[in-house]
Amino acid sequence: MSQLDDRTDDELVELARARGVHDARPFDVLVRRYQGIVKANCRAITRSSADAEDLAQEVFLKAFFGLKRFEGRASFRSWLQRIKVNHCLNHLRKSQGTIMLDIEDVPAEGHDAMQTAPKAQDALLAEASREQIAAVLDSMTDALRIPLMLCDGDGQSYEEIAEQLGIGLSAVKMRIKRGRAQFRERFLALTKAGPPAGVHTS
Repeated sequence: MSQLDDRTDDELVELARARGVHDARPFDVLVRRYQGIVKANCRAITRSSADAEDLAQEVFLKAFFGLKRFEGRASFRSWLQRIKVNHCLNHLRKSQGTIMLDIEDVPAEGHDAMQTAPKAQDALLAEASREQIAAVLDSMTDALRIPLMLCDGDGQSYEEIAEQLGIGLSAVKMRIKRGRAQFRERFLALTKAGPPAGVHTS
């Protein structure tokens, strides 16, 4: 463990900006600090374990060479988060042509089943294993899964999600409500039926 490991994100960013390509050690600390969550998120967004590591490396490369544009208005973690999401969504657009499938525009407010509260969602996630969460998310369409992950997983606002996905604010809210309801329904069904083949929950 070096002295750099004790530095805050802001301090490491300033050192990395000052030293540039001549000394990447400050940025290397940031990579070690966030590479686990970035790789896991890349895998979750794209559903591709094979691509996750390469995508994570590309995210950090973009962040490193983009440090000069980092203005510090948000935290480094939030800034890195946006780079990660945009990069993964662009990857999906290139590989799939589109990432958002049309879903039935049923007003969520008119259906009790759509009113799964965030606290109820948190309670489920607290009791779930990573394998169970991944299995349920993988069973959902991109139209519901991605907005749900960006909101409940990355903590992004409805406005940020709408901007990144290129859809309206009301559509974001509806998809997140439907996503929470679907996640809860499928998670409960999974835990009652037991894990699918190849999924271990120990």
